[in-house]
Amino acid sequence: MTFTPEVLADIRQRIPENRVFNDPVSTLAFGTDASFYRLIPKVVVRVQDEAEVVDLLAIARRHKVPVTFRAAGTSLSGQAISDSILIVLGDQWNGHDIREEGRQIRLQPGVIGAQANAWLAPKGFKIGPDPASINACKIGGIVANNASGMCCGTAQNSYHTLAGMRLVLADGAVLDTEDPASVSAFRDSHGDLLAALKKLAINTRENPELAERIRHKYRLKNTTGLSLNALVDFTCPLDILTHLMVGSEGTLGFVSAVTYNTVPEYPDKATALLVFRDAESCCRAASVLRSQPVAAVELLDRRSLRSVQDKPGLPDWIHDVSENACALLVETRASSSQILDQQLTRIRQALAEFPLEQQVDFTRDAKVSDQLWAIRKGTFPAVGAVRPNGTTVIIEDVTFPIDQLSEGVTRLQALFVKHGYDDAIIFGHALEGNLHFVFPQGFDDPAEVARYEAFMQDVAQLVAVEFGGSLKAEHGTGRNMAPFVELEWGHDAWQLMWQIKRLLDPENLLNPDVVLSEDPQIHLKNLKPMPEADPLVDKCIECGFCEPVCPSESLTLSPRQRIVIWRDIQARRRAGEDTTELEKAYQYHGLDTCAATGLCAQRCPVGINTGDLVRKLRSEKATGQSVANQLAKHFAGALKATRFVLAGASTAERLLGAPLLTRLSAGVRKVSGGRVAQWDPSLPQPVRFVSPAEEQAPADGRPRVVYLAACVSRTMGPARGDKQQEPLIEVTRRLLEKGGYQVVYPEELDSLCCGQPFASKGYPDQAATKKDELISALLRASRNGVDPIYCDTSPCTLQIREAAEEAGLTLFDPVRFIRDHLYERLDFEPEQTPLAVHVTCSTQHLGESDGLIDVVRRCSTQVVVPEGIHCCGFAGDKGFNVPELNAHSLKTLAEQTAGCEEGISTSRTCEIGLSRHSGIDYHGLVYLVDRVTRPKAIA
Repeated sequence: MTFTPEVLADIRQRIPENRVFNDPVSTLAFGTDASFYRLIPKVVVRVQDEAEVVDLLAIARRHKVPVTFRAAGTSLSGQAISDSILIVLGDQWNGHDIREEGRQIRLQPGVIGAQANAWLAPKGFKIGPDPASINACKIGGIVANNASGMCCGTAQNSYHTLAGMRLVLADGAVLDTEDPASVSAFRDSHGDLLAALKKLAINTRENPELAERIRHKYRLKNTTGLSLNALVDFTCPLDILTHLMVGSEGTLGFVSAVTYNTVPEYPDKATALLVFRDAESCCRAASVLRSQPVAAVELLDRRSLRSVQDKPGLPDWIHDVSENACALLVETRASSSQILDQQLTRIRQALAEFPLEQQVDFTRDAKVSDQLWAIRKGTFPAVGAVRPNGTTVIIEDVTFPIDQLSEGVTRLQALFVKHGYDDAIIFGHALEGNLHFVFPQGFDDPAEVARYEAFMQDVAQLVAVEFGGSLKAEHGTGRNMAPFVELEWGHDAWQLMWQIKRLLDPENLLNPDVVLSEDPQIHLKNLKPMPEADPLVDKCIECGFCEPVCPSESLTLSPRQRIVIWRDIQARRRAGEDTTELEKAYQYHGLDTCAATGLCAQRCPVGINTGDLVRKLRSEKATGQSVANQLAKHFAGALKATRFVLAGASTAERLLGAPLLTRLSAGVRKVSGGRVAQWDPSLPQPVRFVSPAEEQAPADGRPRVVYLAACVSRTMGPARGDKQQEPLIEVTRRLLEKGGYQVVYPEELDSLCCGQPFASKGYPDQAATKKDELISALLRASRNGVDPIYCDTSPCTLQIREAAEEAGLTLFDPVRFIRDHLYERLDFEPEQTPLAVHVTCSTQHLGESDGLIDVVRRCSTQVVVPEGIHCCGFAGDKGFNVPELNAHSLKTLAEQTAGCEEGISTSRTCEIGLSRHSGIDYHGLVYLVDRVTRPKAIA
């Protein structure tokens, strides 16, 4: 199996060039998934439809080269990487169809699991699988790995909730089990295959020993090997085929759509943390809870509790629990408060015989419940955050028979001691006997690899042989456990799996060495290096949780991929290699197209803000220190120059007309090599600004508010074609006065800046200087913090929030000020205008996402919040200088806002890009609030 230039040529004949990648940056970036393996693909192909998959499989068969399918790449066992053709899902795989009032949903493989649940939530349902990575992983991976989770158990995984499937086999055949014509055609074309599957099932059921072994294995939570239970659970060959596809990790075919029977999402729930004196009593209690109405029972050993004991909001007594303590996090859910009361009574009675060392009794308080779940969810990243640099973090996933769970925990802990894994922790899904154990592991030393191999051999013997358990309960076999499948299942079952593989993939082209491998050392090959790169990102575990919120993901690099490439550059530098070309490519892919908004940090389990690394690297490359110094010193002059440029563009538009000016501007940008921003009709007109501080009236008895108008508000007015022509400054002042406030301004306002423009460009010293100047001015204007400060732009609010708090200032963004101060002073008369809302990155960081949507819903009865747009990608001035980032981020905006008459946000620069790519005018929140409110009548 050799990848030749002819393979690449054939692929490029079928797939557009902009979706075929074989450059070093792209192949290295996609050579990484969430596991501790790395394979560099020869080519990465982003597919947009099923026909492209069929054609790529034909190319693979023609040239006899392997292919691997990849969704989100959050899998942990090495099943989403390839050294041949890697097929990744493009943007067109997000289709969904809700049926039977939410009782079923059909999903394409590119849908993120949490998004499916968001669609189902208004109906009161959710999909059954609930993996910890549900905010990042996609349906294709959920099905391919038969992923489960904390509340899913075995009854609600993909295998048991499957209602239908559309799939593509290795030979290119397409089958849709919900389409009678497709089924009929497939029976005609693949009758021999269906007959062979039927015969395998009959032979399996007629082998009592093998059939019973299969049934036993799936009484446990089990994803080791192929889903042999399909052969004993079903007699129809089509059902056998579709259920074999579940958990096959892309080794049997490609799932292009799946239909789930959904499960109820109950509104009432209660959560408790119960700490037992030892593992034995804890596990006995878990066994008792299996017969109780509980949704989740999570076990945490003492080490796992210790790993998170210092996190904010957790009970202080966690520090003091005894060394042998073991805890259960228990949650119960119900369709009504009354039923929940009954369930709590039953659960408490069932646990009454067990003495507790500590507890947080069952609470319905969502905030307390979230804190308790933070204990469980924080364990894995806690190990990742404290591991030695250069090591990876491994999470293993085994199942013990529930009646032997206590002994299993004890024996695992003994293996940690035997092999020197002193930092290993255990937690898991106790109702299923499913334990995860997490430990740091280095692979740069042969002795470390040998230690890992000896440990895994012992684990395999303990779990699979001595206890008859599962070596993989929910994370998939991958490369990690492929050498141990025969040990766990026995020779007959292993050979049966190979029969299935050869029947559906006779040339072994689909993800070879995953799930099934004849190489007993495959789990020790292609181990991923984790070289030190920078303290800002060295704790990255490359899980991919950050990727769904990154505006440049699938345009250039995601945060995970930025770190992967920078790690490789640093390792090559240390090895004395020439990294010039790689760094040149990284300039655009890694630095220029990073919005550096920090949303990745919100999703990162170890809190890494990749934007911090990008800003640091920009600073190291910044060569305009003297220019930055001059701009900082003469900021008012810089704003005047900006207004002059905007005025010139506005005049040109008036004289030449928008179509001609657009074409001329595009030509100038092309000639300049992209250094000159392109004009378009969304470009703002200048604000005619006169510092209002010079004409401030004396105090008149009204409460005062200091109005900090951001520099963008002082320079950028509405676009020439905007129906709304009043500048934000004037509307804001009117609204604040309508609310009964006397509006005051900082002195020399036009010289002030929060520092964000300097920080984003890599000039932190100048940014700090401007921030300090601003804080000093705000102290004077607010009478040393007596008066609240209103900032009209959320990014500026975020930039100075911490410094303002340290100075004793009370700072508000528009959302919080309206909610905290104007709700009580104004009457809202909601209008019927359909409105779109964009929640900016800074609004999310400020914790005001729900608040913004609430304000808009007070103002309009028709509100649209576009899905999947976490960041607009305008990022200050990148919307002008790197417009493809803004366009990529908002590629679905126009479709989602069709029918809306106006858009609402809290950042003037974001609103430029939003208007550009939606076809409607976006305005600041205050425009809307001012329009629909009047002062409350005084009683």
